[in-house]
Amino acid sequence: MANKRIDQPTGTPTVGHEWDGIEELDTPMPRWWLWTFYLTIAFAVGYVIAYPAWPMIDRATEGVLGWSSRGELAEEMSAADQARATVREQLARIPIERLPEDGPLMQQAVAGGAAAFRVNCVQCHGSGAAGSQELGYPNLNDDDWLWGGDLATIEKTITDGIRNPDHAHTRQSIMPAFGRDQLLTPQQVDDVVAHVRVISHQDKPNDAARRGAQLFADNCAVCHGAGGTGSRELGAPNLTDGIWLYGGDADTIRQTVWNSRQGVMPRWNDKLDKATIRMLAAYVHSLGGGEALPAAAPAPADNAAAQP
Repeated sequence: MANKRIDQPTGTPTVGHEWDGIEELDTPMPRWWLWTFYLTIAFAVGYVIAYPAWPMIDRATEGVLGWSSRGELAEEMSAADQARATVREQLARIPIERLPEDGPLMQQAVAGGAAAFRVNCVQCHGSGAAGSQELGYPNLNDDDWLWGGDLATIEKTITDGIRNPDHAHTRQSIMPAFGRDQLLTPQQVDDVVAHVRVISHQDKPNDAARRGAQLFADNCAVCHGAGGTGSRELGAPNLTDGIWLYGGDADTIRQTVWNSRQGVMPRWNDKLDKATIRMLAAYVHSLGGGEALPAAAPAPADNAAAQP
C-alpha cells in the first residue's frame, strides 16, 4: 500500500513506494515539457486529419489534403519527363557538330548516353567500353578510330551500323579472303603477314617481309595505303600502330588475311530515337577524349566507334 509523505530536505511528496530504503520523489514535470507534450498530441491529431493515416481493408483514409506519396512521386516523375523531353528536343534539333558549343546540353547528352550505353552496348563493348579482342569488339576508350571519331561520324556508325544486312546506308568495308579464295598461295599469305609484322614494328625486316612488301603493294595498298596507315574513308585499319581489333600476333594476322574479317554491328535507327543515338554518340566521343578530325582523314584505326 502506498505510503506518501513529504520529503523534508526538498519539500517534495514521494510516490509512496520504497525499495530497500530508497524512495522516489513525485517531482512535477517541467511546464515547458508538458506544453511540448500537449503540442505533439495536437500535431498528431492534425496529421491524422490532414494526411492518410488509418489503414482500412483495401486502402487508407485519404486525409483532407488529398496528399499521397504515389501522387508526389508521379508529379516528380512528370517534371523529370518534361525536363528530359526538353533536352531531347534540343538534341534532335541542334546540328551534332555544334553540340560541344553548348556545354550544359553536351553534359546532359553524355550523362544520358552513359545510361543508354549500359542498356544497349555493354553486351559487346563491355561495361567499361574496353571491348573484346577475342571477339573483335573495339575498345572505345582510346582515340584510335576505324571510320572516324568525330561526333557526326560516330552518330553515322551507330545509326546505320556496320555491314548491317538489308540496310542500304550501312557502313561497308570488305576485305578479300586471300587464302580461302585462293587469291594468294599459303606462302604468299605468310609473306604478307611477315611484312605487316615489320611495318607494325613487331619484327625486324627479313626476306619474307621483303617479298611480302610487293604483295602488299599489289593487293592491299589500294585500301590500307602504300605505307599501311589505313583509310577512314574505306574503313581500312592502320596496320602500323600497336592497336589491333582481333590481335597482332602472326597467327591472328594470318587468320585475318586468309579468311578475312566481316564483323557486324547492328544499326540502331530502328531501335532508338534520334536523341538517344546522339546521346550515345556524345558519350562514346567523350570516352577517349573526343577527336575532331574529318572522318576520312587517315589515322590509326582498328578501333572504330562501333566497328566490330
